[in-house]
Amino acid sequence: MNVLRAAAHRRMPWKNGGGETSEIAISPPGATLDSLDWRVSMAVVAQDGPFSIFPDIDRTLCILDGQGMALDFGAAGGTRTVTRDTAPFPFPADLPVQARLLAGTIADLNVMTRRGRYRHSVDRLVVDRHLTLDLRAEESLLFCADGAVSCAIEGESEIQLGARDCVLMQSPPGVLTLSAARSSASVFLIQLYRTIARNASRN
Repeated sequence: MNVLRAAAHRRMPWKNGGGETSEIAISPPGATLDSLDWRVSMAVVAQDGPFSIFPDIDRTLCILDGQGMALDFGAAGGTRTVTRDTAPFPFPADLPVQARLLAGTIADLNVMTRRGRYRHSVDRLVVDRHLTLDLRAEESLLFCADGAVSCAIEGESEIQLGARDCVLMQSPPGVLTLSAARSSASVFLIQLYRTIARNASRN
């Protein structure tokens, strides 16, 4: 398990210049926004405006802080409201979308995968005391949104995650046990599934 501490997340400007992103993890290492296979990041959104367009990318958006936002996909796609209480919201990142804040600044978690190379799932989980997960994806990340959680895989040392820390698991770990000793913790489980063979051409 590779621990990605909140203090080490890499900050960079948005593709459209409208804000700043904290990059948690990207594959392949050193990839750009145009060459990534997958990416997990956080962003602070302080004003209404359009989302950046990412061709051939599928995206899931989760609200971490704040009241949320309304996403307007135009006449063909309608409007979707995303808050801390709604499920993670998947959508194609190459569709034009206008964001309107519901009540001030928000922070969000974004997962992106390149269509045709990877697909992903994102689940919000609450750890009250103990939670056991059977992970079968080739690559998985556990992101601690709030609180603190202990992670354990049989045969490996236990890892402690605080708020906005993340752990990357790059092979199917099997059973992952989560524990929250003092109070409940909110986590996001991100599972990444390769849809082409590892040795396939990247042309």
